[in-house]
Amino acid sequence: MLALLIPDLLPMVGTRPPGADGIDLVVAWVTWIAFSICILGVIIAGAMMAIGQRRGEGGEHAARLGWVLAACIVIGSAAGLVGALL
Repeated sequence: MLALLIPDLLPMVGTRPPGADGIDLVVAWVTWIAFSICILGVIIAGAMMAIGQRRGEGGEHAARLGWVLAACIVIGSAAGLVGALL
């Protein structure tokens, strides 16, 4: 019974629902904003490491940089997954 329905579903492959272009635009904007925030985070963490080096706080800022880089990896992975699905 299910085998009879499969040929009817095949023409639906490749058709996009209405409004899909708007969703693509929002995803693209959010991706670029997130990447911009990651770049700023790396720059700020590096500046804080340079300033805190004289005070002996380098390890704390290195951990902060690690968190920023982990966030960059998560955002990059999400962007890749969404790009593959779209």
